[in-house]
Amino acid sequence: MKNQDTFMFAQSHEWASEDDGLIWVGISNHAQEALGDVMFFQAPEIGRQVKQGEAIAAIESVKAASDIHAPISGEIVAINAEMDSSPEIINEKPYAVWLFKIKPESNDTLHAELASLMNLEQYSATVGS
Repeated sequence: MKNQDTFMFAQSHEWASEDDGLIWVGISNHAQEALGDVMFFQAPEIGRQVKQGEAIAAIESVKAASDIHAPISGEIVAINAEMDSSPEIINEKPYAVWLFKIKPESNDTLHAELASLMNLEQYSATVGS
């Protein structure tokens, strides 16, 4: 399990974690609690070019459907196949389950975009946890 203290968070409740030059993306505990029991994940296509803040995927629960936004710009290079067969795992461990990985456009873009995200303390303050 990744250390959530190193995660960066978007206002739209996605987390981003840098590893091996890629950005791993998931949803926050707050988001999964608001959604309830997750039933389906619609992943973005591998190879898709995305821009920071763009709605690129969707997650559905018994209560609602929600867009998943790209926390940074780049190319989708991996999708978590486990989400196809067991989307409910996101409810059990939202900080251990990644949804997709993004290869950043460039280091300059990456650092500027990561700087626009919140750390765990800032994010927790915005969601009241």
